[in-house]
Amino acid sequence: MQIVYEYVNISASDRLENYVEEKLAIISTKYPFVIRGDVFFKKENRHDNTGHLCTIRLSLKGPRIHASSEGVNFEEAIAETIRDLNDQLEKRKSKIRNY
Repeated sequence: MQIVYEYVNISASDRLENYVEEKLAIISTKYPFVIRGDVFFKKENRHDNTGHLCTIRLSLKGPRIHASSEGVNFEEAIAETIRDLNDQLEKRKSKIRNY
């Protein structure tokens, strides 16, 4: 699976990219129909320190799947986003028919 990263208001981080690649590798082995992932990291200044946003858009056969979440840090936001994507992919997998 090809993964493209985009950063808004923060500098690029190898640590975050490795963490996302590790999580998306599990998804790509479980769901081989996933073709590409677009990962967006955004930092917003908020008074409650929950301005770390992670958005992941997965391309596959049919409509794209999209999930977004925010947290106190990027790892928390990534984990929640991956859980949301997993739920969506499980629903999609149950609808796919092999001919």
